[in-house]
Amino acid sequence: QQHVDGKVTVSVELGVERWQDVALRAVLTLTAPTGETQTVEAPVAGDAATLVLDVENPQLWWPNGYGAQPLYDIAVALYEGDVLRDERTFRLGLRTLELRQEPDDFGTSFTFVVNGVPIFAKGANWIPADSFPSRITAAQLEQLLRSAADAHMNMLRVWGGGFYEEERFYDLCDRYGLLVWQDFIFACSIYPTTEAFFENVRMEALENLRRLRHRTSLALWCGNNEMEWGWDSWGWNQAELQPYKEAYDRMFHELLPGLCAQEDPDTPYWPSSPSSNLRFVTPNATHRGDTHNWEVWHGNLPFQAYREHPSRFVSEFGFQSLPPLETVRTYAGEADWNMTSYIMEHHQRNDAGNGKIIKYLTDHFRMPKDFPSLVYLTQILQAEAVRTGVEFWRRSKACTSGTLYWQLNDCWPVASWASLDYYGRWKALHYAARRFYAPVHLSAEDCGPDIGPHPLTDSHAGQRTIAWTVKTPDGEVVNTGERTMSSKAIEELLQIGKPVRQADAPLVTLYVTNDLTEAWTGTVRWSLETLNGEVLREGEEKLSVSALDAVQVCALDFSAQVTPQNRSEVVLVYALFHGNERLSLDVLPFVPNKHLALEKPELRIEVAETATAFAITLSAQRLARFVWLSVPGEDVVFSDNYFDIPAKRSVTVQMPVLDDWMVERVRNALRVRSLVDAF
Repeated sequence: QQHVDGKVTVSVELGVERWQDVALRAVLTLTAPTGETQTVEAPVAGDAATLVLDVENPQLWWPNGYGAQPLYDIAVALYEGDVLRDERTFRLGLRTLELRQEPDDFGTSFTFVVNGVPIFAKGANWIPADSFPSRITAAQLEQLLRSAADAHMNMLRVWGGGFYEEERFYDLCDRYGLLVWQDFIFACSIYPTTEAFFENVRMEALENLRRLRHRTSLALWCGNNEMEWGWDSWGWNQAELQPYKEAYDRMFHELLPGLCAQEDPDTPYWPSSPSSNLRFVTPNATHRGDTHNWEVWHGNLPFQAYREHPSRFVSEFGFQSLPPLETVRTYAGEADWNMTSYIMEHHQRNDAGNGKIIKYLTDHFRMPKDFPSLVYLTQILQAEAVRTGVEFWRRSKACTSGTLYWQLNDCWPVASWASLDYYGRWKALHYAARRFYAPVHLSAEDCGPDIGPHPLTDSHAGQRTIAWTVKTPDGEVVNTGERTMSSKAIEELLQIGKPVRQADAPLVTLYVTNDLTEAWTGTVRWSLETLNGEVLREGEEKLSVSALDAVQVCALDFSAQVTPQNRSEVVLVYALFHGNERLSLDVLPFVPNKHLALEKPELRIEVAETATAFAITLSAQRLARFVWLSVPGEDVVFSDNYFDIPAKRSVTVQMPVLDDWMVERVRNALRVRSLVDAF
């Protein structure tokens, strides 16, 4: 595709295998989404032909959330005289795409730009949908990818530890506006150095480049998953392994980028994930390239640690939970409903993963009263972890251009990082993603403004040496020394001894992030109140947010109202309105959820039938935290779930109409629980 002055020139290169020398002609037919057709033909010279036509007033394809996804039908036919010898059909979206990497105040940008518009990539990592790929049905695949789009995602990363997906996967990504970050299928390993292996790699890459290069959704070719990071930080960089490092350099910095430049020059190539795009230099750098952030979960750090790691593009981060109880039932009987049972440990493939879940759970919640409550709490925990990271990075749009959490889906029934379980059931995280990936999003940062991002200085560029002298109060030198380390580590070291804000200070900053391509105008309303709804302080902020921007709405100091004596009984309620429409409603406590003085919320539930759904309205007398709706025996996707209802307020949720179900049946079957019911 060539886009010039509102016109798109579409070129189709045709390769022909022939067994006899006969005259052949190729015919290209392009059908617009509105039905108009254009046709052009050309003779086949030798074994190739090029067919070119111009599309006036093209309908452009956009990522999900930025516009529509019109697709043009392409038919290429091969004739001998009037006899049709072969035909190929496919669909094509018209768009431009670049990976913009430019120097700025924070280092070097890493931004996907579609049709001239910088995109904030919102999505997740994709793994094979089944350990036995032949079992994946078209309906399952569509449900998973439709669920991604329904959660406002616009990009999926096809992980290099899986396999190249089949055509129907990319068909659906084209249709739903899901950009594809495509890893070549190499991951976390040291590969052979033989010429035979290199030839095998060349052929495999060539076949997939030619198969996928026309895909509208294809946004990036990436060399591998985490292998450059392995050479930098995993102990691979040893003398006896240098031939393998040289082979890595040749494969991912010469062979694959060379093939991409030859076969698909319009799609950017990236050597590894994560990478700084500097050979073997700080591959997980935060000031350039993409980042895998595993300080939370693998590093056992608290959720707030995300806020200490501004990044240009976060292509992996995540947190585990158990799958829904209905899924657990498929592999564990009630006798095995214990996190240390053989079955539960077998269905946990991360070392000490179940222990990590319990450790983090006790940081945030009281011990659950039973196993179903444990399942519920692990899902809320996962949602809160990922939300904390995404909201910070979305607030930091000047620095960060995308978040792809690990992971969207599962390949078997298991405790994992997925937001959709093996059966496609929505976990709490996926409902949370629908909220925190909304085009316009209100978020709250406790304890004042975020820690970063910070403009880049020359000191970030490399290593520096720090020297120290330790003296007694009398001036006696007891220790001296020096150490060379990264400037980032030095900056962290120099924070030691500085006054810091108390983690429990009642300071809150509200932000609105706007991913729309036009300015957004609305209202933020907030209320500091007790769990019973008594208002201690409230306010309203009218604002206009520029297109593709994030702004600080207000900084609130509740030191006079929130004290050590009442902080477990007070929350901040904050809501976003566009006109009279409430877009979001959230609650921020000033203590961990385990310390909230929750009581039964006295929920009132009303069910009404509309033309397209059942409308379920829930009202609470007292704060209801993480309200969970379910219909036993039915896999229902509600319009929202695992949400808060502040005291004296109502929330209405849509439930799809089920065959032959009436209002009374829904009312009797619906199950509702909140956080207080888990203890």
